[in-house]
This record gives sequence, structure tokens and C-alpha cells, in this order.
Amino acid sequence: MNKDKQQPKLLSSVKNALRVLNSFSPEQPEVTVGELSVQLGLAKSTVSRLLTTLASEGFVIKDPENRKYRLGISILALSGIISSNFEITKEAAPVVNKLVNDLGETAHLTILDGTDTIYIHKEECTHAVRILTYLGKRNPAYCTSSGKVLLAYSDQQVIDDVIAGGFKSFTKSTITNEKQLLSELKKVREKGFSFSQNEILEGVTSVAAPIYDYTGKVVAAITVVGPHQRISANKVPVYAKKVIDASKEASERLGFLDRR
Repeated sequence: MNKDKQQPKLLSSVKNALRVLNSFSPEQPEVTVGELSVQLGLAKSTVSRLLTTLASEGFVIKDPENRKYRLGISILALSGIISSNFEITKEAAPVVNKLVNDLGETAHLTILDGTDTIYIHKEECTHAVRILTYLGKRNPAYCTSSGKVLLAYSDQQVIDDVIAGGFKSFTKSTITNEKQLLSELKKVREKGFSFSQNEILEGVTSVAAPIYDYTGKVVAAITVVGPHQRISANKVPVYAKKVIDASKEASERLGFLDRR
């Protein structure tokens, strides 16, 4: 059978509208029709119609002065619905807040999407010097503490997909081959947490531990992140214990019973 016939039929206009929405980011909060046309490889007239339609429903807003578009209130409304109904966030958010108060560093809830991690909840610390992150941010799983935790308890196919995708070197400490990754994942399973220093960004340290749901499956990771000056190597065991305790509490709130 022809492979194309096996694929579900997609509405190209809807797909392109979603591509437009996915083009916005903290690095690119505003964009012109021309810029989107180049980025997406679509005609200016097509991009213009898509943006006009999205604007009519409140998903984007056009600035009359610079003629650039930015995300609208409708996106925020949908985000609120997701957050309020996301069981992991609902149950673990109080635990994350307590962890931030205890350690004084920013903490996240992270899930795995394909071979990337995504922040689904964040509690900011009060330090003047912070690590800049945002909800929805994607990172390669192989070079973050939360990603290594999630990979360590994932199906082999997910790990194989990461390896097949290759390793981009962000710093001199980034994992760059299969042997390094598998060795690191083994350590995570043995210790019950992951520690990352300078792997995706120089001067940044993070510690993560797994969150289990009621079926015993790892569904998220809880992570504390901060500059190396505050989370030095000799402090990692202290941070690890706190993060592990927090992850256990979050797991219990999701119905997990540890019978080991």
C-alpha cells in the first residue's frame, strides 16, 4: 500500500496556522509577515491571511505602530485551562514551591516530549542572579539533569531515538556519544537522581529526581537549577537529598506507593 495513503489527511491551512503560532518564542515575541514568510517558506499573502484569521479569534495581536504580530489573550486562556487540569502540575506545584523556599533556587517540573524536555511548571527564586528559563522551553534530553532522569526510566526505544538523533555539543562538558549517555543513565538508576554541571550552559548546575504516577511509571522530573557559584559540587549531595524527598512527596500525591 502506498505510504502516503496510509497517512491521515491533514488540513494544510490548519497545519500552517499552528506553524505560525509555534514561531513565537521568548526570543522572538513579535514578528512581521515578511519574517514569517521567510521562516516558514510560505507566500506573504498566505501568512497574511493566516495571521488575519488568528487575530480575529484573539490568538494574535497586531501592533499598529510597528506592524508586528504577537500572541494574544486567547493563547493565555488556553494555557490556563491546561495548567489547571494538568494533574502533575496540580499535585506537584505545592511541593515545588516548598522546595524553592527550602533551597532558595529556581525549580521546575519537566516532562519528556519525544527526545526533548519541556518545562511545564516553574517556581522562581528571589536571587538577583537567576538562570533564565520559561514555561514550554525545550532542551535536548541528553544534556540536562531532568532529561537524563526521564531517559533513565524510559523505554529503550526513546533512548535509541536520542542516540539516532546525534549529540550536539553545547559546552565542553556536553555528552557527545552513546557510551557516555548509557553510562550516565546507569548512574541515574543507581542513585535515583541526576546531576548536571555546565552541560548545556557554562556556569549552570542542576539536580533532578523522578516523579512516579500511581502505576509506577516515571511521568515527570523535579529539578532545581542555579549558578555554579551557589550550587557547587560539594553542595550537590545536600541538594540531591532535598530534591529526592520532594520527588517522593510529589509521587505520593499522584498515588504512587513505593513498596521497595
